Amino acid sequence: MDPLPAFTDLEIPPHVAIIMDGNGRWARARGLPRVLGHQKGAEAVRRSVKGAADLGIRYLTLYGFSSENWRRPMAEVEDLMGLLRRYLKSEVAELHREGVRLRIVGQRDRLPRDVVNLIEDSEALTAQCTRLNLTLALSYGARHDIVAACRALANAAAEGRLDPSQIDETQFSRHLSTWDMPDPDLLIRTSGEQRISNFLLWESAYTELVFIDKYWPDFDKSDLAQAVQEFQKRDRRYGATGDPR
Repeated sequence: MDPLPAFTDLEIPPHVAIIMDGNGRWARARGLPRVLGHQKGAEAVRRSVKGAADLGIRYLTLYGFSSENWRRPMAEVEDLMGLLRRYLKSEVAELHREGVRLRIVGQRDRLPRDVVNLIEDSEALTAQCTRLNLTLALSYGARHDIVAACRALANAAAEGRLDPSQIDETQFSRHLSTWDMPDPDLLIRTSGEQRISNFLLWESAYTELVFIDKYWPDFDKSDLAQAVQEFQKRDRRYGATGDPR
């Protein structure tokens, strides 16, 4: 594989988010069981984490399992939970050695108890790592996260702990599960689909979107680098004019 290009004079997006899409279609195109697509997708996760760290990206957020994915056949959900268990058991020590902090966002109460225990142990082990902040969105849905933030603010106001007039965008953001990370600068989706599927809806208001016509198991560090290069071509005006006059 070619080495990653140097970006010495250009901006590296501090926060990259990825919708990892296409595992099942990758497997179907090869006449393989879907679970093998998910296994290959786990290898793409490993490559992407390494690539992000090498590029100097500070935050990498991966959409691993959505709240809607619980509707999939039970056998596939069990396969995904099994892969998650294996990932947490086999990869976390390496993440720790490489200075990668692991965090999980999403509805943990819907996950199996042993998976939650593994998540808590993994987060504790890597809590002091600073090279890369890796967040996995598991059992996650942005609409649920927004509603939960609204409920927390409403409860605080009802109990007299918060003046409703003080609620602004900053206050609201502090009640999201992503409260301690910057908004994503770049969001990548694989498989050729062009939608964000209930992922980081609030946080992605001014995120640059890049859609890649490649299934997730085939995604590698060079694809990540090319997406960063595309990001660097964008003119990010945040609603303002690009005319300096």
